[in-house]
Amino acid sequence: MALINYITQVQFDYGALALLQQECDRLGIKKPLVVTDMGIRNAGLLDKVLGQLKEGVGAVVYDQTPPNPNEGAVRAAVALFRQHGCDGIVAVGGGSSIDLAKGVAVCGTHEGPLKSFALIEGGLANITAKTAPVIAIPTTAGTGSEVGRGAILILDDGRKVGIISPYLVPKLAICDPELTLGLPPLMTAATGMDAIAHCLETFMAPSFNPPADGIALDGLWRAWAHIERATREPGDREARLNMMSASMQGAMAFQKGLGCVHSLSHSLGGINPRLHHGTLNAIFLPAIIAFNESAASMVKDNKMARMAHAMGLGSGAEIGPAIREMSRRLGLPAGLGELGVTESMFPQIIQGALADHSHKTNPREASEQDYLHMLQQSM
Repeated sequence: MALINYITQVQFDYGALALLQQECDRLGIKKPLVVTDMGIRNAGLLDKVLGQLKEGVGAVVYDQTPPNPNEGAVRAAVALFRQHGCDGIVAVGGGSSIDLAKGVAVCGTHEGPLKSFALIEGGLANITAKTAPVIAIPTTAGTGSEVGRGAILILDDGRKVGIISPYLVPKLAICDPELTLGLPPLMTAATGMDAIAHCLETFMAPSFNPPADGIALDGLWRAWAHIERATREPGDREARLNMMSASMQGAMAFQKGLGCVHSLSHSLGGINPRLHHGTLNAIFLPAIIAFNESAASMVKDNKMARMAHAMGLGSGAEIGPAIREMSRRLGLPAGLGELGVTESMFPQIIQGALADHSHKTNPREASEQDYLHMLQQSM
């Protein structure tokens, strides 16, 4: 049985941020916890968001979101949420801030440690309708977490896990491309490749969901056509709008599942939280696409050719090399070796990948030896 669900409300356009107070009122959020990071504060974006709230709202700000959000940050933000009697969360930033906000929405309203809500720990059933409402305001175009049902968080034991539930989907996403105009080129490139990875990998996932496939392919077309312009011309409003849409679309298609790209990047990101998720996805993509090419679902549905068409390529065989070349043109690392990854880390990476929730939704099941080969190809 296929469960097909699209997904939440989205306010999408230049200037959409002005609707924040209206939407807080609609959702009954009177005292929000604003979850963000110091980069957003220093860039002046937090002030723009707070400026949309009417006087007397008394928003409480948590601005210490780390690049890869962890259980310690969840505890600190939950303490603020409970101390001030907050009744909702406004997440402002990239995927890290939005994922952290989701963790707070669960842990601030349920008893138990973060681990008890992890999918691989059987935590899906522990997340209920008590979850605090979240309004997500993305300032990057990559993760699409603003419309996603999951959060990726690092537990105290070092595992990078998925907290996944329909109750985690933000009640509203405010997608205002204006907030991405100042994003630095390398961050634009890395988050943009993240969006491309999401569209590709969720399209390759084998579950039956034609609407998700269509959304993923259109998102792939938008991202591939506009990522270079957005990176090289940061003020290009059309490119920024299309990249934000591609990011959102990749996550709208997440309900199909992802695959080995994400099982590897989740595992390695847990081992070294300083590594950027989108950069890792870009590095892993060519090897996983080559591995998946022979899967029955890829052959039967002609998925390689359909992805190639969306990217303006002549054949599926060109996809992997095109991704490597795009990463080079954007100035992203060519391989894991440039990030300080060594072969001595491979056993730990593989162990984490095999345990990751994305491992099970790859179109072709990967063994330890398969993962080893993917890592070697990605160095």
